[in-house]
This record gives sequence, C-alpha cells and structure tokens, in this order.
Amino acid sequence: MHTKATPTHCPYCALQCGMGLTSGPGGVEVVERPEFPVNGGALCGKGRTAPAVLSSRVRLTEPLIRSHATGRLEPATWEEAVGRVADGLSRTRTEHGPDACGVFGGGGLTNEKAYALGKFARVALGTSQIDYNGRFCMSSAAAAGQRAFGLDRGLPFPLADVPRTGCVILVGSNLAETMPPALRYLTELKANGGKLIVVDPRRTRTAEQADLHLAPRPGTDLALALGLLHLVVAEGRTDEAFIAERTSGWEEARAAAMAHWPEYVERISGVPVPQLRDAVEMFCAAESAMVLTARGPEQQSKGTDTVGAWINLCLATGNAGRPLAGYGCLTGQGNGQGGREHGQKADQLPGYRKLTDPAARAHVAGVWGVDPDSLPGPGRSAYELLDALGGDIKALLLMGSNPVVSAPRAAHVEERLRSLDFLAVADVVLSETAQLADVVLPVTQWAEETGTVTNLEGRVLLRRQAVTAPDGVRSDLDVLHGLAARLGHEKGFPTDPEEIFDELRRASAGGPADYSGISYARLKEGNGEGVFWPCPAEEEEQERGAAHPGTPRLFLDRFATEDGLARFVPVVHRAAAEEADAEYPVLLTTGRVLAQYQSGAQTRRVDELNSAAPGPFVELHPRLAARLRIEEGEPVTVVSRRGRAVAPARITGAIRSDTVFMPFHWPGEGRANSLTHPALDPVSRMPEFKVCAVRLERE
Repeated sequence: MHTKATPTHCPYCALQCGMGLTSGPGGVEVVERPEFPVNGGALCGKGRTAPAVLSSRVRLTEPLIRSHATGRLEPATWEEAVGRVADGLSRTRTEHGPDACGVFGGGGLTNEKAYALGKFARVALGTSQIDYNGRFCMSSAAAAGQRAFGLDRGLPFPLADVPRTGCVILVGSNLAETMPPALRYLTELKANGGKLIVVDPRRTRTAEQADLHLAPRPGTDLALALGLLHLVVAEGRTDEAFIAERTSGWEEARAAAMAHWPEYVERISGVPVPQLRDAVEMFCAAESAMVLTARGPEQQSKGTDTVGAWINLCLATGNAGRPLAGYGCLTGQGNGQGGREHGQKADQLPGYRKLTDPAARAHVAGVWGVDPDSLPGPGRSAYELLDALGGDIKALLLMGSNPVVSAPRAAHVEERLRSLDFLAVADVVLSETAQLADVVLPVTQWAEETGTVTNLEGRVLLRRQAVTAPDGVRSDLDVLHGLAARLGHEKGFPTDPEEIFDELRRASAGGPADYSGISYARLKEGNGEGVFWPCPAEEEEQERGAAHPGTPRLFLDRFATEDGLARFVPVVHRAAAEEADAEYPVLLTTGRVLAQYQSGAQTRRVDELNSAAPGPFVELHPRLAARLRIEEGEPVTVVSRRGRAVAPARITGAIRSDTVFMPFHWPGEGRANSLTHPALDPVSRMPEFKVCAVRLERE
C-alpha cells in the first residue's frame, strides 16, 4: 500500500518541476503533481528516475577516510571523519593563515545550505576563499543584468508569460534536451501565433521547432546581436519614446552597434544577411517580444558583453519593463539562482548584497553577531580558486560539486586537487572528485531533507522530506554544525533548516534579493506554488494581516537602478580567446544531452539513463568527416592545447562544418572539459567553455 504522496521538487535543473513522492513495496516512486504551474505534472526521464539515486546500492552510506597505511579510502565513524576534517582545516589555518583554507560549493545546494556554507567560510574559518560551481552557470547573465537593470533574477517574469508574447529569440539553449518540460512554453507560443527564433551552431531538437534558425560560428553571438541592433536602427524600428523615458546611455550603445553592419557580421558569424533581416522583421513586427539566453552566449570570455548586446536589443525596441516583454536567462542548475544570492559566491553576502558595501557588511554582521571588520573581503572566482589549489590554498572543503569532470581545463584542475595538503568532500555519491579526497562525508539528498530552492523564475519553493536517509548519512547542515563546533563556534550553525531559513530571512531583509516576507508556513500554503522574490516583510501590512504578495514581474514601474532607468552598455565584438588556426583548425563547443545531467555524478548511476546515453561522442558534419576519412561510430581523438579526449564519431548534417560538439557528462578518456579553455570573462569571471580550437585525429 502506498503512502500519501509528499509534495516536493525534482533535484535536477532550475525548472524545479513539482512532483510527489510515495513509498511502497517497490520503494520510492514519483507521482505527478499537476497542480504545480511550472511543469503541470510533466517530468523528463531524469526526474522520473531520480529516486534511483536514493538506493544504497549507488550512494554513499558511511564516512570514508584515506588510510595513511594503505593510501585507500576506508570506512570510518562520523566522529573520526569530522574530527579529521576539523583538524585539517584548523592546522592549515594555524600554519598558513585563514585564506589557505578554501571552500567550494554547488548550485544544487538548498538556500539554507548555501547560506550556512558562506557563513561557515567567513565566520568559522575566516577565509575569503569561497566560490561555487554556479559561477560556471549564469554569472555572465547575472553581471549583464546588474549592469543594465540594477538587479539580476534569471527570469524577470514567470514562464507562463512566454507563450503569450509575440516573438522569442532563444540564444544558445536546447530546451528540448536540457529542460524538456519547458519546451511546452515554446510549443504554446507557436500555437498562439507567436514566432520562435533559435540561435545555435547546431540544429538541435529545439532548433527544429523554430520559425527561423540562425547557426553562428561559436564565439560570435556578440557580433550577431550587434548586427541585429544595427538593422533595427537602420530600418527605423527603435522605440524612441521608451528609450527617452526609461533608459540611459543610448547614444554610445547605438554608435557601437552601427559599426557592425550586416555584411561584416555575416563574415564574422557565418549567418547570411537575409536571415539577419528576417530575424529583425519577426522580432520587431511583434507587439511584444523576449530574448532568452542560456549557456551558449554566456559561457564565453566575453559572455557579459554578449548578454549585454542582447539586452540592448530589447531596450532599443522597447521590449523591457512592460508585460510580456523583456530579457531573461534560463538558469541551469537546480538552485543556481538562490545558491548565489545568499553567500557562497566570492563577492556576495546574503540577500544579494555586495561584500564590499560597508552597510551590507554591517547588516549581515549584525545578524551573525560578529564585528563587520572581521568579515573577509572578496576572494577568488571559481576557476581562479581551483587554479590556486596546492599553492596559496592548502586545504579545501568541497560540497556538492565535481570539478574533476565539470571544470574547464579539467585535467589541470585534477592535478591541483591532487596537490592539496588536505581535501574534504561532502557528497551523495563517490564522485570522481570525492575519489581524490582525504575524507569523504556521505550527506542527505533532496528527498531525505527539507529545504528551500529558488527556480529560474525567482520562485522560492519548499522541498519537503519524504523518506528517511540510511543510517550513516547526515545532512550538510549537520556537517557544518559539527565542524564549526570543533573550530570554536558552538553556536550560530543550527541543523534545523527552518531555523536557518528564518535567519536567512533576517540577513536578506532590505537587500536586492529580499526573502524576509517568505516563511516555511507560507510556502506550505495552497498548492505550494512558491513566492517570487523580492518579498519584503512590511510591518504595517503584517499588522493588517496582509503579507507582501511577492514580485512575479520585475521592472514594470521602474528598473532597480538608482535613477530607475535601464542602462544601455556600449559593447563591440571581439574574438574568442582562441580561434581556429592551421594547427587546430576546428572549433569545439560543448553541452548536455537529454538523459544525463551536469558532471553525470548522479545520472550515470541510473541504469535507464545510461541505456539512453551510455557515453560521450563527437558530433561532426559529413563534409568534415569525409575530409578526415572518419566513419560513423569510429573512435576520434579530439586534441586541444590543454588535453585530448577520445569518443565515437556521430556524423550529422545538424552541425556547422567548421564545428564539433561534445557533451561533458563523462570522466575518463571522453572527458570533454579536458579540452576547454579557462580564459575568463573580465567581469563575470566565467570560463570560455563554449568555444576553443581543436584538431581531430583518427585512432
């Protein structure tokens, strides 16, 4: 007999699809939760099979300590494991100073965990060296949004608005494989008479749905956006009233765009001028329009400027700050949004406050009960932190990330991890990174704990515990509590997630990402649809019994800048950090496939998903394959200046002939991120995952 379904959310992508969990004779099962608006009950294969990772057959169930005698990871008690981690961190701090201790988090951690991890780093360890893998997700879009709007939230409107607009330009996203339940929004858009333009060097399953598919050379999205804006100006399609009333900086941005005439953009991007004109016609003919970006344009060494160019296109046409229009970012990781809002990012404090702002430091320090001057300043960004391991950083505490597979120049990052004096990893499974650790701590996962996450719309949601974790497994909050106590902080690190969330609410109050008006009780109300931030706690309204409703749609009255105006930022095209040349004549781009997720640490342990996507591949055009005499399924070695990877050839006309594609979910010889370039965007510090020069060799 099944128990009543516990309402919760999928552990994977930033849609955070609603689902129910039941326990019965066959174990934990997923049931539909059609009342949740984001997915309406629909789930992809990853969501349906998520309970498989709860099995003790595939996950960690006891702490592991590396034996000094054998060099192998061996079972240990929790007391021994936490003591070893505390000793490693304490010894490093004493011998080399607090900044010799690094902390690396994950975009899948709940808001409570992200908050506690940031507090632990800055208060218990006193280190500035904390960042997280969400830096590799949407940091360029976040930086561009901050520059233009004064505020960053993945989508400034609900997904439900997408089918109701007139035209969507989707840049560098393959929703059909990365967020399948979201594809219905584009299907509904077209059914309603709206137009879909997809920008991608591959003709993906999503691009096949488009009215117009633009296939630029990887690394040229910035030129493409500028070329479209040039045509908007040249054809007199700007919204002069909106520009005058609600923006600043137009003259400089217009001048920069006008240097990118269509024929010039065609030479750079490979997109024909007639297609550029068709895109402008579709976008400008609509009464309202949106641009949605994902990792394609963002994971570049000029990602912030690239997103800024797409934002400029929206502003110039009046497609911002009004209903059914605007720019949005499709966040990737499950809590990529909330994970950076509350303190595990190198330069931010809870509530999306700036670590360099004295008022922000004073407010958060007051909540934490510490001297503001005791809080360290900003530390290194994610890749820079990983690159410093074994040098300035001697010890690392890592939670919920697998950089051995997911980081750029991954072989180098693996070397840096191996060079540490001490590495502790808290994870659900024995990932490739955990296998290198001195101590591995087995922690609870989504269905075994309660906590909040914030989806790509800025919707704060409550995941509820549905099952009991196996004996020998503890929560990340327990880990931080135990470590903090051993480091001299008996108080301030509770294990109850609701208690932590209430503290987070106080810490975020008055900040850009204000959660103070949101509570667990409120998140449990109704159908559990969540609350959009910002949602301040307004005392007068609370006295009248009327809570703040939350903010589903941002910027309708004013933008979040000091003067309320959106800012145009002048940008110009520049080359990728590494272009194709005689030695490395082909461009590599990377991405995901339907049945796997991120580094694959969890999904590669699910039989059904492995059957659907058993391993890496190299996708290449028939002309390129013929020139190199490569046959379908033949092993191909892809070589860059940083490493090499081997995978079977997949020959298809759905990719540019000057480009190859590899998914990045696998370790070993098919590890795509052994090839990728660590060049960083100067603003967001995003690595250039999406373009590098390679050559192909037959095995």
